[in-house]
Amino acid sequence: VQLQASGGGLVQAGGSLRLSCAASGRTFSVGVMGWFRQAPGKEREFVASISWSGGNTYYADSVKGRFTISREKAKNTGYLQMNSLKPEDTAVYYCAADERPLIIVVSATNPARYDYWGQGTLVTVSS
Repeated sequence: VQLQASGGGLVQAGGSLRLSCAASGRTFSVGVMGWFRQAPGKEREFVASISWSGGNTYYADSVKGRFTISREKAKNTGYLQMNSLKPEDTAVYYCAADERPLIIVVSATNPARYDYWGQGTLVTVSS
């Protein structure tokens, strides 16, 4: 299984970007897709997650109301729509996926849950 993240770039504060994560080698019908980010000198942190089957979403408080996670099952692809971007959103964004049913929603915030990771895409927000 390979995850290919794309859509990062340079944007001014207040702008928008849409990240994509295309999965190949496996069709996901259960499990979770998550987005994480890592800023320079900081630990990787959870951003958002969505279950493949029911579309249940969960967000970090720092992005709630600004970011929207979605998935397109027919394309085996997940998305992260990022609006009202702030300089503190600057980071490398990683997508991740697994195939275990989502029973406890908060478990999606744990990077150890995920079996597959994309290569990361850089998002830079200028002030």
